Amino acid sequence: MDMETADTGAHAKFVLNGPEGQFDPRTTAHRGDLADIALAGKMFAPHYAEPMPMRCSAPKAMLRKQSGKDHEAISELLHGEDFYVLDIAGDWAWGYCGHDSYVGYVPVHALQHRKKTPEPTHLVSARAALIFIEPDFKSGVMKRLPMGARIACGEPSECGSYLKTGKGFVHVRHVQPIGTKVVFDGSNGTAALAEQLIGAPYLWGGRSGDGLDCSGLVQMILMLTGMAAPRDSDQQQAALGEEIGEGEELRRGDLVFFPNHVGLMVDKERIIHAGSHRMQVAIEPLADVVARYAADHDQPVLARKRLS
Repeated sequence: MDMETADTGAHAKFVLNGPEGQFDPRTTAHRGDLADIALAGKMFAPHYAEPMPMRCSAPKAMLRKQSGKDHEAISELLHGEDFYVLDIAGDWAWGYCGHDSYVGYVPVHALQHRKKTPEPTHLVSARAALIFIEPDFKSGVMKRLPMGARIACGEPSECGSYLKTGKGFVHVRHVQPIGTKVVFDGSNGTAALAEQLIGAPYLWGGRSGDGLDCSGLVQMILMLTGMAAPRDSDQQQAALGEEIGEGEELRRGDLVFFPNHVGLMVDKERIIHAGSHRMQVAIEPLADVVARYAADHDQPVLARKRLS
């Protein structure tokens, strides 16, 4: 689509030539009245806005399809993650997540301008991290941050077991430097990380140790092993890994995709996933999951992918 400007005297007239391109509404910041300025010349909107860089200052905040806490949750923003705001109306900000471009609404009170927050240096790699008042596990707890949260850490304490973060301290065993590739089991640490979350509740839109959905589990685990991943299972199927040949045996760390679902193999026969059937992160035989999907779908397994 091209924009041409015709001089009409007092006003300029914009002419759109050609069809608009195909855009995924989940990751394209465009609504009826407003769009990201980056889309000017690609998609028409009455108004365009320059994104304002913000950062999540709450432990976590649900991203919703519409403004209002009663509307559907579509993802989750974690502490320290960037969010680019295009509009604020009342208590809600509309924009997109910095890590995966997912578009939605978050509560304004969960955000702080990025210039006013320190640049994160570490990720919470444990199921949760406690921020202590003093570098001592017997001291009071200031806050609790979920797995995947980002924090700015400074110098280690005298004992070497804690890192200074803001006005508190976090234990070194609960965090890892951003960019670190964690390896738990040989060449693939994804399954071991996922196993830490066994029993975590299933939460539609969730992507933290406090509750997550199937693709949220995969996205967070890959993030902790140094690999960026899209948000939803169909996006992950298209973007991640290489197809495993028909008849080739599955192995630990492989991804298996079903209609609107994804899981991670812990060995050649069992899969770990977050699903509404058990309402938690669980390990079960792959054959059982395939049988459930086969009851409603002609093709229960859409793809088998191997991460390199």
